[in-house]
Parts: sequence; structure tokens; C-alpha cells
Amino acid sequence: MKILKPQEPWIGKRGRIGVIIPSTNIGVEYDCQQIMAPGVTWHFARFFVGQPDLSSDDMFLAFIDAIRETIPDAMRDVMTCEPTYIMMGMSAETFWGGLEGNVEFEARLRDSIGPDIGLTSGAAALKAALDAFGAKRVAALTPYQSVGDVQVRRFLEESGYEVTNVVGLKCDTATSIAHTPPREVIDTVLRQLDGADVDAIVQAGTNLSTLDIFPTLEKQLGKPVIPINVATIWHALRAHGIDDKFFGRGWLLERF
Repeated sequence: MKILKPQEPWIGKRGRIGVIIPSTNIGVEYDCQQIMAPGVTWHFARFFVGQPDLSSDDMFLAFIDAIRETIPDAMRDVMTCEPTYIMMGMSAETFWGGLEGNVEFEARLRDSIGPDIGLTSGAAALKAALDAFGAKRVAALTPYQSVGDVQVRRFLEESGYEVTNVVGLKCDTATSIAHTPPREVIDTVLRQLDGADVDAIVQAGTNLSTLDIFPTLEKQLGKPVIPINVATIWHALRAHGIDDKFFGRGWLLERF
């Protein structure tokens, strides 16, 4: 009987990162494609969003309930390409229930990927990014309804930060988040979130890509302005031993 030997992969020799995203999401792929380390590859798996309506608190809660049913399928699917690390390219569920809720969320994912492979979730990545900067007082931007903003605030406060403000853009659907005009984001940051008492500004909601505008705002404001997609990409790379620096993509990827 012929014994087949495992083949050494040449694609993604430094890392093959499986990325779990909602079926409605285009922001995560866009951002990942701007941050490419040699020898590292991104591999996307979508979980079905059958309830994309986010137009009210009740519909937002229905969205959260619906995705809890479909995330495990995407986790199962991406594992078949033998990734060396897993990154969650979705954020609302990772904030739910505060610090304890995030721990429980990551524990549920372990049922699909096992105990040995590394894992990055959005909320935990933002916390690590804020800790890297030594931030104490933070403000947050989300695309969510009020019910989601409450969860973001709770997670940040339980993580030890003083939260000066959380502003939700109240996007109508999970899909429309990606089409938020950059001017609306910039105006919200400058007029409602920034202040002399704010050490850092963070943004949740992975379909809201701010990679193209936040590095400029950092220079203008003189403080960290951190998109969740950049935080998760940074966290996944660093946790996987990829220390490459990226310039023009924000201070987090340049300094840490």
C-alpha cells in the first residue's frame, strides 16, 4: 500500500489566515487586501446573513440571533483549507455581554477549530490595540443602533477604559454599512468624538472600512484612531509571529 506523505505548502508559507465574515460584508476583504505581508495569505469564509435589517433595536437583536446559527458553518468550511490561524472579520457579537461575553464567544468557536489554532476576535483585538498605546480615555464610533452601542460601551468599560462617548450611525442594513459616506464618518469623529479628554478613538463594525481615512485623522488629531479591521489584522499577524511593519495604514501597524 502506498503511503501518501503530507505536502509542505508553498502558498502562505509564513501563515494562512482564515477570515470569517458575514455574507453581507465587503469591508473586511477590502482592508485585508491593502495589508499584504509576503508569504501570508487571507482565506475568507462567509456565514449567511438571512436577516440583514438593522433599522431598529429589535431588528438588530434579531440579526444577532440569526448569525449565531450560521457562524459555525463558516468556521467548519474554512478549516478545510488548513489555515494556520483564524481571524473573526465580524464585530457586533464579539462585544456582546462585555468581557465575559467575549470569552464565551471565543469558547464557542473552539468547538469548530479545536484548542490549538490561534484565534483573533474583534473586541479583544481592539482592547489589545488600546493597551499597546496605553490609552485610558476612549471614544467609539459604530454603525449600530443604540442596543449595539450599549454593548460596545460595556465591553470597553469592563476592559478598564473611561468611555467619553459612543456614537452609532444607525445604518439601516448590514449591507448598507459599507456604503456610509466617508464625509459622515469624518464629521462624526471631529464633531462628536474627539476632545482634549480623549486619548484614542476606536471604530467597531467591520463592514465600515475606515482604513483610507483614519491614518490621516491620526495625524490631524495627534492621537490613535483605530479601525476594528486594522486592529484585528494587526492582532492576527502579531499573534502569528508576523512582525512586518506597514506604513501609511495607521500608527498601530507602524509602531507595534
